[in-house]
This record gives sequence, structure tokens and C-alpha cells, in this order.
Amino acid sequence: MRLAFWLRGLPPALLALGAFAAGPASANDREPGSSAFSIPQQEQLVYRAEWRLMHAGNVRLNWEGGSGDTGWRAHLKLESAGLVSRLYRVDNYYWAEFDRSLCALQSVLKASEGRKRRETLVTYDIHNKKASYLERDLLRNAVISAHEIDIPGCVHDVIAGLYRLRSMQLEPGQDAQLPISDGKKSVLARVQAQERETIQVGQTKYSTVRYEAFLFNNVLYRRRGRLFVWLTDDARRLPVQIRIRLPFYIGTVTLALVPEKSILLEDRS
Repeated sequence: MRLAFWLRGLPPALLALGAFAAGPASANDREPGSSAFSIPQQEQLVYRAEWRLMHAGNVRLNWEGGSGDTGWRAHLKLESAGLVSRLYRVDNYYWAEFDRSLCALQSVLKASEGRKRRETLVTYDIHNKKASYLERDLLRNAVISAHEIDIPGCVHDVIAGLYRLRSMQLEPGQDAQLPISDGKKSVLARVQAQERETIQVGQTKYSTVRYEAFLFNNVLYRRRGRLFVWLTDDARRLPVQIRIRLPFYIGTVTLALVPEKSILLEDRS
């Protein structure tokens, strides 16, 4: 069933939306400037997922920072909706913790997909440059995969990357690279600022910059595909639209920001 096949690939694809932050610019590019955007102390971003003109799911990202030198935390809720949910239910929860520099420290994914119930824990050891990966089948109480990989001293997970990108000012024609890891693989990924576009999301038009993150096609993910994100071309740098183009037999998944449910609570000074 195509729907089931698509939904099995959707959770990691959606988690990929933030995994193309900004890293050191390549040797052929000038250093990207900083923007007026500052990482918010708290924020909620809500998206509606569409596939083949159907409401396929909902995504809610909650971001929060601690006080003083305490780092950041992210909570991502992904659930299928409508006809898609009746055919193949997805109810995933992802939690991650970062230091003040947005380096990943730990992440937990609790996945409920169809009949599967799994939990994945990734621990990032910045000092020893290792990431430990543990995936468990909760129904059978069995370990599916457990291993350790080498990482740079600091890697971004998929969520912290989105906030890193928003804090930068990559101009169209520029690209940057960064180390990212999902615990199974560590790569140096490229993100490219492509062009300015005016797009309509719901009833609102936004002036944006379109970026492409090169994470698919055996970079971080084996699946063939392309990942795009549109950030507002202003100080807010809001990610108003994310689009994942998968092979034609699966189709394109679009995440559109739902502004009335998305709340910027407080900016960090």
C-alpha cells in the first residue's frame, strides 16, 4: 500500500526538516552574516502536513531554554490525520537536549507506527567524540540495534539545526556545510540558499528565502528525495513552509505553518 509505505518513511523525513542548519562556510563562499533573529526562550510552531491534496498529519514543535547557562530543549510531536491515520496510524514523540551552542547532548524518539512500538535513545559525548545509539522494540522488550559511532566534537541534531539556520543570513547563491548526526550516521551536510520567493501559506502571503538541504540520496538518509524550507525574509526568520519531494510513486509532502496555533512566547535577550 502506497500510503503505508509513505508513512513509514515520513517520520524520519519530517525530523529531517531542521537538520540543515549552518556550519562553516565552504572555501568558495564568503562568511554568512548574522541576522537580527535571536533564539527565542520559548516557542511553539505548528504545521499541517499535506500529501496529494489530503490532510495527512500534524506536527507540533515546542522549543524552550533554561535559565542562566542551561541549554535548550525541544519537543516534537508528529501524528497522522484523516484517511491516512485510519489506514496507517502514526503517533511519534521526539525529545532532544542541547548545550548553549546548540550541540546535541541527548535525544529520545518514541515511535508508534502501525503495530510497531519502538524507543530510540541517542547520547552524544562531545568530549570523547562518540554517539551511542540504542533502539528497542517495546512490545517484545528486545534490543533492535545498539552501536557507537565517531562524531566531531559538536554535532547538531535535526531540530537544533533549524534554529541555527534561522540565526544566520545566508544570501541566495551561498551555501554552507555542517556536521549532523542521527546517531546512526554522522555526515557533513550542505545547505544552499537558492532564491527569494513570495509564497502563500493558507490565507497569508510571505516574502521568503528558499533553502535546500542535501540530506537524502545516501547522505544522511538512503531514500531518494529533496528537502526545501522557506524562511521569512525578515527578522523573524519563521520557517513557514517545508517541502519534501520523494520519488514519484510516493509523492511530495508539504508542511505549512498554522500561524494561529504557533506562538512566539518570549525572546531571549
